[in-house]
Amino acid sequence: MVARQMHKALSYAIPEQEALLQQLADVGRMEGLSDAITAIVQQLDKKIVLIVDEVDASSQHEPFLSFLGMLRSKYLLRFKPMHATFHSVVLAGVHDIKTLKSKLRGEHAEQYNSPWNIAADFTVDLSFNPEEIRPMLASYAEAEGVKLDTMFFAQRLHDLTGGHPFLISKLCKLIAETVLPKSHREAWSVEDLEKAIQLLLNENNTNFDSLIKNLENNPELYQLVYEVIVNGVEITFNPHEPVISHGRLYGILRENGSVKIHNPIYGQVIYNYMTAKVFQAHLQNRQADFPTRFETEDGHSDMKAVLLKFQDYMREQYSGKDQPFLEREWRLVFLAFLKPIINGKGYDFKEPQVSEEKRLDIVVTYQQYKYVIELKRWYGPKRHEEGVQQLVDYLDRQAVSKGYLIVFEHQGEKSWRQTDLELDGKHVFAVWI
Repeated sequence: MVARQMHKALSYAIPEQEALLQQLADVGRMEGLSDAITAIVQQLDKKIVLIVDEVDASSQHEPFLSFLGMLRSKYLLRFKPMHATFHSVVLAGVHDIKTLKSKLRGEHAEQYNSPWNIAADFTVDLSFNPEEIRPMLASYAEAEGVKLDTMFFAQRLHDLTGGHPFLISKLCKLIAETVLPKSHREAWSVEDLEKAIQLLLNENNTNFDSLIKNLENNPELYQLVYEVIVNGVEITFNPHEPVISHGRLYGILRENGSVKIHNPIYGQVIYNYMTAKVFQAHLQNRQADFPTRFETEDGHSDMKAVLLKFQDYMREQYSGKDQPFLEREWRLVFLAFLKPIINGKGYDFKEPQVSEEKRLDIVVTYQQYKYVIELKRWYGPKRHEEGVQQLVDYLDRQAVSKGYLIVFEHQGEKSWRQTDLELDGKHVFAVWI
């Protein structure tokens, strides 16, 4: 197969070398392929580079490993004419070259210098910082005659994307080509960026497809990301831990003292996917008759009514059959419950809080309004009071006057109660489930 593909490719590049190409057509064994490669390289005044993609996906097949082993042997002896070979061999789609090396040679094979021992640190930071984003926005604004606060948008784009070039470009493209033409305005606004975020989160693209694929193909990584996003678990970042290392390799995780999702957009995409799975598996049939509109006349979301409806739902569904599921995934059940309510008019970002309660703060943006919902477990009155004070402090940082609290009673008889309270000029509505 390799010989046929090489023959086809080189037939277009060097059609005049018919006799030389015939050697590839006659290949029947690995040794014959090796001899054909040497003959072609010796007789052509060109450097030939071989790129092999999806190496890990093919490394379970013995013939493929034999092929790589042949290339490796020739490369080690490449300065001898009888072993002339490709100028370079590029292996793409490799997690760990050490794993591939062990497959090629076995654990007890003699160790000596080889191309599979070469590993070079790639220190170029491919992400954009705000100082690099700003001049691009300025160039666009000047060329298109659009007014925008380049400093604000550069920082905001960086905060949302972690500097990811694709995400930055995509959001700007959506504003320029989709959002602005509809509004017929010549200036960017915060609302334009919010609309672009919604459009991006609702679209399918290869970047997001790859993100989800890498999670589904790595169950341990999926579980780690689930703990960080849904349960707000604080995990120490250890670059040598295999699961964390893979997460960073895929661009899903980053280091910030502890394990963090690379950027809020990725966090939202992953959260949307996880909640969709829960909705399909657990809520779909039960929630068919639930109202999805909890909106007041002035355009606010009636978040108090949302929490009361969720409390009713949990009371109805907290049966012996569902108890293990709800005990384990109550946070994700609420997030899945919330999704159709804010769908199309808002989005929500999760912010895990470092505390013994492992609480999770959810900031919901609905229309132009902001709502803060905290999810935490019940650990007694004293801890609850401390948690309420923490929520009030967080509301102050978010510059909102009202907050919402869902408390999960995981032990004993459930009270199913609600409370309204005022503290330090902030209003907090809480429900127990």
